[in-house]
Amino acid sequence: MNDQWLTEYGVTLGVGALILFMIFIVWDLAKRSDAGKFGTMILYIALAMGIFGFLIKIVIGYLLENAATG
Repeated sequence: MNDQWLTEYGVTLGVGALILFMIFIVWDLAKRSDAGKFGTMILYIALAMGIFGFLIKIVIGYLLENAATG
């Protein structure tokens, strides 16, 4: 295992684990604050936008790496 592998996959897996933990945190926050259906939906939409941004970053990086070689 070298540094490049750890950087590429470790960060991706680490952020993925954090995303799962954040889903639990948002669920717990919505439950404790009695946010209701609409408030819970807004919380999850905000979390989903962050997750979507992270996935777009991965896709753009992949496309830029392959565009240089292709």
